[in-house]
Amino acid sequence: MALSYQEALEQLTAPGAPFSTSEIEVDGVTYKVFDRAAGSLRELFDSTRQNGDAVYLVYEDERWTFSDVMAQVDGIAKVLVERYGVQKGDRVAIGMRNYPEWITSFAAITSIGAISVSLNAWWTEDELDYALGDSTPKVLIADRERVERGLRSCKERGIAILGVRLDDAPEGVDRLEDVIDPAATMPEVEVLPADDATILYTSGTTGNPKGAVSTHRAILNALAGFGCRSVAQTITGGDTGGVVGGDPADSLPPVFILTVPLFHVTGCVPVMLSTFAAGLKLVIMYRWNPERALELVERERVTNFVGVPTMSWDMLESPDFDKRDTSSLRSVGGGGAPAPPELVRRIDAGFAKARPGIGYGMTETNAYGPQNSGDDYVSHPTSTGRSTPILEIKIVDEEGKEVPIGERGEICFKGPNLIRGYWNNPEATAETIQDGWLRTGDIGRVDEEGFVYIEDRAKDMVLRAGENIYCAEVEAVLYEHPAVYEAAVFGIPDERLGEQVAAAIYVRPDHDVTVEELQAHVRERLAAFKVPTHVELVESTLPRNASGKILKRSIRDEIVARA
Repeated sequence: MALSYQEALEQLTAPGAPFSTSEIEVDGVTYKVFDRAAGSLRELFDSTRQNGDAVYLVYEDERWTFSDVMAQVDGIAKVLVERYGVQKGDRVAIGMRNYPEWITSFAAITSIGAISVSLNAWWTEDELDYALGDSTPKVLIADRERVERGLRSCKERGIAILGVRLDDAPEGVDRLEDVIDPAATMPEVEVLPADDATILYTSGTTGNPKGAVSTHRAILNALAGFGCRSVAQTITGGDTGGVVGGDPADSLPPVFILTVPLFHVTGCVPVMLSTFAAGLKLVIMYRWNPERALELVERERVTNFVGVPTMSWDMLESPDFDKRDTSSLRSVGGGGAPAPPELVRRIDAGFAKARPGIGYGMTETNAYGPQNSGDDYVSHPTSTGRSTPILEIKIVDEEGKEVPIGERGEICFKGPNLIRGYWNNPEATAETIQDGWLRTGDIGRVDEEGFVYIEDRAKDMVLRAGENIYCAEVEAVLYEHPAVYEAAVFGIPDERLGEQVAAAIYVRPDHDVTVEELQAHVRERLAAFKVPTHVELVESTLPRNASGKILKRSIRDEIVARA
């Protein structure tokens, strides 16, 4: 008889077991950590040298073995230390699209005890200037576009620039191939679990983005958490459908495809670092395109697809879907936004062997949180799943008091995977992390089985005449209509009611539908006060940020401004 999920976790985390845990105290707060997690990212990267000539990275027509990757990691590390004088605790920024050099730069920076600062490759010159001024890196490692956008700021601030994939370097900019020593060895530096490792900037829905700072311990416990959960799902008899590994009974070796930016926590931690740690092949996309993704899945026999829900939807809707062989896929999932239940059903039915999966993580949690996949996800399609022992979850009311099981409130997390705070922003840190608990700003609940349900962002919830309306619920119903390709639901001001429910909808090109028909569709399934009173049918797909999330706030602001 298969073990229950809780029994599997107890078995995996028992003393001497692969994921055994113990308690530690950090700044007066007690956390449960994985005993066998690596002590530093340097240790993790160093352990991959044993993989030698096995292929790790596939980028376009390039194939990089683990030996190739680690040789460049050593070379960049030496350049940073000896040419630019980077010391432990210094910041080094990375500004580039998803190139192999992003990964080797990250590994080199964190291996010498410096702090890797991830810059959003979509940022404008002014946005880059803000982050460079906030993080004060000693060096910027960048591709051509980011070199051009960051050149003025770096010159003004005295930041050295190391360029990758440059034909001609502007004055004062070094080209990587001109300064790297291909026979270099990694400089000797002691890197500890409590040392800062990364600064990842949050998307910043209002005002300037905040730099989320993570330690080596936080990142490595998040990685172990992904692994623990994946193994637990396997031994309970369910299909893993998870972020790490694959079905041990399957003859295909696990192969991941990178569809989201490496500067985003999902691309960096559960995809890139997980594959690096496990010695798995990683296929890198130049940019998101569903037809190209399907081509690479077929060509490289990809088993694990991790993206945002819109990407899974794009693949299923692609005219190439039935033309490509996707039978290698075992898991199609990701996170970053709720997935409509209809998408969960379509993934389970649409792919030959792939199971659906989703994870609930944030920049502040190193992408780690509750996960749902396989049979659990099909039976609980509106839940983001259950957690593993290192991560505590509680739901609190507006006063911060914990509410009973099943009641709605703000979701809070506590665990060793959390950031230690925001860079140079103690006020934001104190507001977000209280007594070791991270206030997510998400509204949700936990049921008696431990399944977590996210029902909306606290600030994005529509409050109509005293009634709380959770946008995700309305969006899920809209997605059930055959004419709806994309939907975003939000609140707009109303003098009498406070807020009205509004929606922006992109209709499938081969369908015709009216606003009244869509409203009737929602009215048949939800209470009348939840039916959008303002519906806009847009002529193109909804705008998204670099991580693929629909920009609901900007859509709402545009509609309000026109009104």
